Parts: sequence; C-alpha cells; structure tokens
Amino acid sequence: MTVNEPARAPVGVSQAASLSAYRRVVAVRLRDLALLPALVALIVVGTFISPVFLSPANITTILTSSAALALLVLAESLIVITGKFDLSLESTFGFAPAIGAMLVLPAANYGFGIQLPTAVGLLVIVLIGAIIGFVIGFMVVGLRLNAFIVTLAMLIIVRGMLVGATSGRTLFDLPDAFYALMTVTLVGLPLSVWLAALAFFIAGIVLRYHRLGRALYAIGGNAEAARAAGIRVERVTWGVYVLAGVLASIGGLVTTGYVGAISANQGNGMIFTVFAAAVIGGISLDGGKGTMFGALTGVLLLGVVQNVLTLAQVPSFWIQAIYGAIILGSLMVARVTGGEAQE
Repeated sequence: MTVNEPARAPVGVSQAASLSAYRRVVAVRLRDLALLPALVALIVVGTFISPVFLSPANITTILTSSAALALLVLAESLIVITGKFDLSLESTFGFAPAIGAMLVLPAANYGFGIQLPTAVGLLVIVLIGAIIGFVIGFMVVGLRLNAFIVTLAMLIIVRGMLVGATSGRTLFDLPDAFYALMTVTLVGLPLSVWLAALAFFIAGIVLRYHRLGRALYAIGGNAEAARAAGIRVERVTWGVYVLAGVLASIGGLVTTGYVGAISANQGNGMIFTVFAAAVIGGISLDGGKGTMFGALTGVLLLGVVQNVLTLAQVPSFWIQAIYGAIILGSLMVARVTGGEAQE
C-alpha cells in the first residue's frame, strides 16, 4: 500500500456491517407485518361468529367507524416518532368542531347566535386545531416544558372549555356541510375513509422518501445529533404539533358526521385507544421508530376487534380490557420480531 492509498476496511468487518444492516431492515419489515396474521385470524373468527361479517355493508361499517380514529392515530404517531407526546388530542377532537358549530348555529340551537357562514365555521374548526397545536408547541419547544405534563394540562383545560361552552349540551341540527365527510360517498365509501387513506399515504411517502420524514426519525432517535446535522429540531417539532392539532380537529368533524351531533364529551377517553393502535402498530414510545403502514394496521386491527365483539354481543365495557390485553400482546410480539421491547 502506498502512502497516499486510503486504508481499506477488512472484508470481514464490511460483511458484518452489511449483515447487521440487513437484519435491521428485516426487523423493521417484520414489525410492519406482525399484525397481518392477527388480522387474518380475526377475520376468520368473524366469519364464524356472524355470516354478515364479510358483507360489503359490514366492511364499510368497519372502515367508516375507524376513519376518525385513524386521523387521531396518524397525528399521535407523528408526534411520538419525534420523541414527544400529546394527550390533548382527544380534547381538540371535541372542542374544535363544537366551537365551529356554535359560531354557525343560532342561539335557539345552543349556538353563540352569531350565525356566521358555514364555510367560516368549518375554517374555524381547522384553525382552532392549529392554534391549540401551536400553543402546545410553544410550551414544549419554546419553554422546554415536559410534553407529558403540558399536554395533560391542555387536555383538562380544553375539555373544561368544551363543557363550559356547550353547558354540557349536545349540539344538533348542524348545517349539512358538517356531515359531508360522512354523507358524501365515492365508490361506495364516505369521503372520510378516502381522506384518512390519503393522509396515511402522504405521511408514509414523506416519512420514507422526503428529507422531512428523515428529520422526524432523526429527532426522535437523537435530538442533539439531529441538531448537529443541521436539522431545525425546534421548528420541525413545533410544526408537527400544529399538524397534529389540525388532524385532530378534522377527525372530530368526521365523528360529527358519523354521530350526527356534537356532544360535550366527544372524544373523552379516546386517547387510550389512540395509543393502543399506535403501539400495537409498532410506533415506539421511545421515538425514532415506526411506520405509517404499521400504525394503519393497528387502527384496522382495533376496528375489526370492536366489530367482532359487537357482532358477538360482548358487553361494551369489556372492550377496553381487551384493548389493554392487545397492547401487552403487541409488546411481546415486538420483542420477538424486533429484538427489543419498547420501554
């Protein structure tokens, strides 16, 4: 070897590094596909429980009822990938549509009596979600407060504002546009299902191929290293909180169309189901790991579970206990397929 010739890594070291990288890729693929056997098993069970399980109407019901949850899971997954949390999404889920509706409704229908145009009310719903996300981002990123405590406080605050603004009432007789995501169909499915599918598709493409997606993983993996690599950690994290707030508000509008009204407890307790879907879908609570395909399969698994339990006439109060068992089972699957448990 001459003086100017660069040193070469031993062949054995290079092969070992390649093998290690290959194993990591395989582990990620296994985590993504880990829920598919469970989904197939549930489908088989569902066909034995009820002959209507595989009917087009029931499949549409599963997809329709899962659309709002999917948007919330997408929002939470993006935040968790960056290594943060947002417990307040369930409150935004109810608060944003309620305020938008009350700006449109007359006082006789428990509105504010302002009776703004419907389009303005819909725009306000999205803006409220963005504002709540912006405020949380300011406290978590700007003031460097603990994300768990901040979002827990915001959950309580926004929930209280929702109950106070509506006086505990349920809002009915909303403009037709508030129901459009559920009443307008395309190829037999409501717009809400297509919207959720499109949102997951775009997020999956961005996370896999765009530099912004790589930045999210880098921030969740090691924020300091990401900052040293030139990634604007604070700006990206703040933006994810804003985006999550917008997704939560749209998800609330989807539920409004599904239920046909807005109650004072809309979204109450939903965050547990959101985390269940994200965790069983392979989103690591440590940050920096997880895919949108995995998160989507988590949503579909819980949707199928709930549908099967309903067809089997299992009491609804057992569903949460079953969700908890599913989370524990998913952690064990993650241990086997990924070689490490999520702590």
